[in-house]
Amino acid sequence: MAAEGGGKEMNEIKTQFTTREGVYKLLTHSEYSRPNRVPFNSQGSNPVKVSFVNVNDQSGNGDRICFNVGRELYFYIYKGVRKAADLSKPIDKRIYKGTQPTCHDFNTLSATAESVSLLVGFSAGQVQLIDPIKKETSKLFNEERLIDKTRVTCVKWVPGSENLFLVAHSSGNMYLYNVEHVCGTTAPHYQLLKQGENYTVHTCKSKSTRNPLLKWTVGEGALNEFAFSPDGKFLACVSQDGFLRVFNFDSVELHGTMKSYFGGLLCVCWSPDGKYIVTGGEDDLVTVWSFLDCRVIARGHGHKSWVSVVAFDPYTTSVEESDPVEFSGSDEDFQDQIHFGRDRANSTQSRLSKRNSTDSRPVSVTYRFGSVGQDTQLCLWDLTEDILFPHLPLSRTRTHTNVMNATSPPAGSGGTNTGSNGNNSITSTPGNSIPPQLPRSNSLPHSAVANANSKSSVMDSAIASGVSKFATLSLHDRKDRHHEKDHKRNHSMGHITSKSSDKLNLVTKTKMDPAKTLGTTLCPRMEDVPLLEPLICKKIAHERLTVLIFLEDCLVTACQEGFVCTWARPGKVAFMGLVLGRCEKQIPTTEWQSLQQNFLSMIIKAAPSQE
Repeated sequence: MAAEGGGKEMNEIKTQFTTREGVYKLLTHSEYSRPNRVPFNSQGSNPVKVSFVNVNDQSGNGDRICFNVGRELYFYIYKGVRKAADLSKPIDKRIYKGTQPTCHDFNTLSATAESVSLLVGFSAGQVQLIDPIKKETSKLFNEERLIDKTRVTCVKWVPGSENLFLVAHSSGNMYLYNVEHVCGTTAPHYQLLKQGENYTVHTCKSKSTRNPLLKWTVGEGALNEFAFSPDGKFLACVSQDGFLRVFNFDSVELHGTMKSYFGGLLCVCWSPDGKYIVTGGEDDLVTVWSFLDCRVIARGHGHKSWVSVVAFDPYTTSVEESDPVEFSGSDEDFQDQIHFGRDRANSTQSRLSKRNSTDSRPVSVTYRFGSVGQDTQLCLWDLTEDILFPHLPLSRTRTHTNVMNATSPPAGSGGTNTGSNGNNSITSTPGNSIPPQLPRSNSLPHSAVANANSKSSVMDSAIASGVSKFATLSLHDRKDRHHEKDHKRNHSMGHITSKSSDKLNLVTKTKMDPAKTLGTTLCPRMEDVPLLEPLICKKIAHERLTVLIFLEDCLVTACQEGFVCTWARPGKVAFMGLVLGRCEKQIPTTEWQSLQQNFLSMIIKAAPSQE
């Protein structure tokens, strides 16, 4: 394996890469896998997935990691950049027969050092609730596969709830469960609750409360992934039909949609402040969608195959330059610097809120996100102000993000199709003045939106008691918006109340011709939106990548061979070594202060120029 910058072949596996923050390094001693470390034969297996939880362990090793490889599920203490991984001592290990784990999610709200609640979805459609610390299996949902017989594609706890969780299947259906309720011994009967364009929501029709509480049918084909907004109020779904659909989770109202350039969408994530959504999929692109404006604001082209995971980095996303850090020599001050990364991440969100609430734009903003794909490459991207606010003069950004005009779509994209709305005109929004021409990028067509009357929640009392109060943060005050439909035959159906389950078979799905959406606000042409170039694009694995998670002191990737890799952020390895040296070797105070001064001097010298 070769380090970045020293290789002669394009197919070399990189063990480090450099960004403006410094050098990210692969920690080979922190690699997690099956205990024998033998590469897994991934033919016909489900993607390797990774979940993290912190149990607030007083020993300082509070992070726990869960990952699936084939028919196996492992649960370890995650030591990250601090110590080498000990694969000989898993906290829990499970081997399943007849089915394979496909996805999993920890309940961070109820996790303690003595107990954690872990949901595991399976290829045969079941969902299991286990406690890997107690080595217990609490419940099995959809055990007889009466609710759905298809593979579980995504499972997540509802934010702010210890009992509610949402499950997506390759059938295109999602189900809302309550861990306290049973699933019943017969197939559920449903009653129509809400219907809109290419989605329906049903409640379970039963004399006694049972699972599932709700059934969502979204789009056509598999529902590949969903993600809750940071405040838990909205739900973003991506499907095999190539559509991103964003719903208000409480009122089950459709907020907005977006169409991929071609092919299915496979992954989705929210920005830390909930203002932007990034998707990836079979068009080899990452697409940035504005939640406020309900429109595509940028695409990124760097992958050579399908994009399997996208994720924002809350620890690198920046809003303003921090004041210079000065060290006074005391242990208390140095401990403050130990937690600098965490404080920065926490303060980033408040500064993002402040930045988005003012029109004066006193500071610059940069969002960092990453993506991995089946091309075995990791890409990092910066979303800067010249993309986010094209109607304002360009600021002097300190990033390496390039914006270029794309004259042709990626290979195989079928870019010769024409649409009915391919103009590059700009519609101004109230209170904003727009210059006649945008430097460095083509004009961006704003989505045509209309204000709608406030819509009441459609949850009945039995469901509303468990569903309506998840919000943990405050999103922005917003006006309800919806797209003007470019084709009248793709009409939106209003709220329908059905008294008979016989009417369920009458629900029709409207197919949208990709050639008709290209060039509209649903799917702008490549030349109509800025095209981002990745900051870095490195081959880091032999097999397709399936995981990308940003943590405070590292980022974590995983490939289909079953190897979970830890990449230390710039300066974190030496930094943690110094901290552990203070804790484990009991360095005298005078020597400790000298080491602190030397270490900070080293960081200042190594820091990239801000000019």
